Amino acid sequence: MNRSKCSSCGLVNSTADEKCRRCGASLVDQPAPESGESNSDGVKPKRGIVRRLIWILGTTLILLFAWYLSLLASSNRLGYDRQKTVDHAVMVLDQKGFGKEAFVLKHLVAYRDTDNWWNRYVGHRDAYAATNFPFEIITLYPEFFEKTVDDNERAAILLHEACHLFGSGEDSALERVWREKQKLDWTEAKYGPISEAWNSTRRLTMNRLPELFNCGTEGQSDCFQ
Repeated sequence: MNRSKCSSCGLVNSTADEKCRRCGASLVDQPAPESGESNSDGVKPKRGIVRRLIWILGTTLILLFAWYLSLLASSNRLGYDRQKTVDHAVMVLDQKGFGKEAFVLKHLVAYRDTDNWWNRYVGHRDAYAATNFPFEIITLYPEFFEKTVDDNERAAILLHEACHLFGSGEDSALERVWREKQKLDWTEAKYGPISEAWNSTRRLTMNRLPELFNCGTEGQSDCFQ
């Protein structure tokens, strides 16, 4: 039922009333309520919803920032020598035409050489690196430095992690690297006979994405060789 609020004394009257039942003031042609006041039904404007959404967004950002700081605090940053190794691999990516990925890897990523509390909690398979999305944190394990052949190979691993930084899943990251391996000059002819990283990547990619290996006359060859 619609009601009319008296602008003089504030009493809410029926819309059939022409005069306020309390003070007798005319209810006809009285000024509309200003913004921020209640409407004729006594209901507050929807401005409060916007404030509530802003509060929720602000709280979420604060929690995410606190989570990010906890990940950094519970892990160790890379030493100088290892950071220089990463810089060289990122430079290879930039030179090979992966400018967007190189920019993110160079300027926006926090590199660590030990697992943070979240990585320890969820665990991970044997890997050269792990990425915490959307916090742009990459953990590089000893294998990244000790079991890779050169900067080209480390660049391929970082390209895989860059895919995760942009929100891609494991299969998408594997496919991207496998499709781009020729551009990276990370080929079977050069690395197949000597690289554990190349061969383990091939096995993993073949297991998860067998459709990338159904080319050739017998349908069993690498489609991006």
